[in-house]
Amino acid sequence: MKSFLGSLSLGLTAGVLSGLVGIGGGIIIVPALVYFFKMDQKTAQGTSLTVLPPPTGLLAFLEYYRAGHVDVKIGVAIIVGLLLSGLFGGEFAQPLPQETLRKLFAILLLITAVKIWTEK
Repeated sequence: MKSFLGSLSLGLTAGVLSGLVGIGGGIIIVPALVYFFKMDQKTAQGTSLTVLPPPTGLLAFLEYYRAGHVDVKIGVAIIVGLLLSGLFGGEFAQPLPQETLRKLFAILLLITAVKIWTEK
């Protein structure tokens, strides 16, 4: 799955979820890079930092990049996906009740936590 389309799909998914419930990078992108793209933890973390706008992740991104723990091509493809789908997720979230969004957020966190906890 280490392809432009796979990376773009990950960005699209993270963008919709980011716009919908405010999550993306650490909770969606990092685990996906580890499990589907077979990246080591540090490279997944470093690559996910490519999507953070300055000043939030710039210095951390540079440290990971200098250490060789960033896949720039995948990071850029994820950014494209995030840009294309974040608006959609945000628009979809607006008419939903706060309680629904809060529960959806909790479910996504729980699924991610169980997946990370149970994988070796």
